Amino acid sequence: MYRIGIDLGGTNTAAGLVDPQGHIIDRESVKTNLPTDIDRIIRDIVALCHTLMARNGLKREDVAAVGVGVPCTANKATGWMEDAEHLGFSGGPLQEPLRDALELPVAIGNDADCAAWGEYKSGAYDSDSFILVTLGTGVGGGIILGGKLISGVNNAAGEVGHMTIRMDGEPCGCGGNGCFESYGSASALIRHAQEATGENITEAKEVFDRAAAGEQVFVQILDQYTSHLAVGLANLINIFGPAYICLGGGVSHAGDALLQPVREKTYQRMYAKAAARKPQIILAKLHNDAGILGAALLDD
Repeated sequence: MYRIGIDLGGTNTAAGLVDPQGHIIDRESVKTNLPTDIDRIIRDIVALCHTLMARNGLKREDVAAVGVGVPCTANKATGWMEDAEHLGFSGGPLQEPLRDALELPVAIGNDADCAAWGEYKSGAYDSDSFILVTLGTGVGGGIILGGKLISGVNNAAGEVGHMTIRMDGEPCGCGGNGCFESYGSASALIRHAQEATGENITEAKEVFDRAAAGEQVFVQILDQYTSHLAVGLANLINIFGPAYICLGGGVSHAGDALLQPVREKTYQRMYAKAAARKPQIILAKLHNDAGILGAALLDD
């Protein structure tokens, strides 16, 4: 049977129709238009699902489930979105209204968890311990142990961007200080480059490009950035001991310019330096497809 995965983002709400073989065979999206409200989100998701089904000649009985990844806490017990203030509202019910409107089974999950689940389930990894870390506007993450997605008693496990890596460090949007996100996100890299140069740096790619061209201030900025990344990744390795740490998000597009120093510095900081098998630090394979696939497979 087919499945539909929804990736609710701050800019776009994307939907994908997933065939029985696990491939995305059709897509549709609408602008999220923040600030928004939960009623509009529900209407948009229902419309996206109906569009995909109609365009592909599918009836309700052809669709096994709809899964939705949300950029906030997804309370699986109540079906509510929580801590959604950055979307324009504090929270509200999502699962039940969607189930009633679509007359289909609906599952919800955090968007980073969905991306991790999609990468793990569809990326052909040979282990059941896996962590995805997304380096974008913020730092997100999803943790899989024993082949199961870890959501925690509060449905907020895997918020790796908000572990402290520098006590009393820079302020974070979560209200804390010294969070991994304040040092490891694309936003942090851009901000630190602006502060160091006084220039209007607008994207992480420029920092990598100018470092590769030999501009020493950018070499130093990137060295500091990858050092902070290594602190966060070493913490995850020391606590969870995953077989894979997979890097996604916009910064991961830098490829080896990111991976080489991050691997070297992370392995230097990890506790079990003499271990016969080190966790593999690699780039995500599925990119933007991971969130849609993971949402579609939430109940799998």
